[in-house]
Amino acid sequence: MTITTQTTAPKRVPTDTLRKTAFVAGALYLITFATSIPARLLYGPVRNDPNYILGPGADGQVLFAGFLDVVLALACIGTAVALYPVVKRQNEGVALGFVGARVLEAAIIVTGVVSLLSVVTLRQAGAGADALITGQALLAMYDWTFLFGPGFMAAVNAVLLGSLMYRSGLVPRIIPLVGLIGAPLLLASDMAIMFGLWEQFSLPAGIATLPVALWEFSLGVYLVVKGFKPSPITAGMTASSTGPAYQDAALPSAPG
Repeated sequence: MTITTQTTAPKRVPTDTLRKTAFVAGALYLITFATSIPARLLYGPVRNDPNYILGPGADGQVLFAGFLDVVLALACIGTAVALYPVVKRQNEGVALGFVGARVLEAAIIVTGVVSLLSVVTLRQAGAGADALITGQALLAMYDWTFLFGPGFMAAVNAVLLGSLMYRSGLVPRIIPLVGLIGAPLLLASDMAIMFGLWEQFSLPAGIATLPVALWEFSLGVYLVVKGFKPSPITAGMTASSTGPAYQDAALPSAPG
């Protein structure tokens, strides 16, 4: 006598890990744009007024800009952390360098936030004319952090991640190519600003920034909408769509 038993394991919901990774990384890149641009505009009252400490102030506006910049810094780190498990398969050393550069960029951004919010603190404390020099020094500090954070480090990141994306083919190669072309332009502009050839917020500086900005924005949009393109480095990374199933088994009965 033979007893036939059938056991069926519950199926798991289909999961595409790579698609989720691409979506998260792309969304974080778009968040960097949604926070950085408003923050620059909202900083206007304190950034453009060397005597901000003595005036009526727009403290709430500046504080909100600082909050946006902190979100920007966290999103910067998030893009690198999200992409690292994928791009390290192309070149682990370069991928790790990208994570480190992104963290450094975030740290520089937060340093700039602290400098401007310190100006607000001085104004609220009624420091008066005696603190004007300190306030102006803090504003100068912010200008330097903006040059080295969203400026110089953005060029470094474009080279690191752009080379990984171009070689791996995870996205259309025209996207990282824009970043690889724009990186030396941005770096040259930053050097020109450093040595006084033109102002930080000037037309030449804005033009030099556009290619890298376009690279990051287009990368974010593509990853959100399309995800990663099929690539040899992602082979075997996609999660299976169903769980294990047990086939019918024929179990011999005990004699008797």
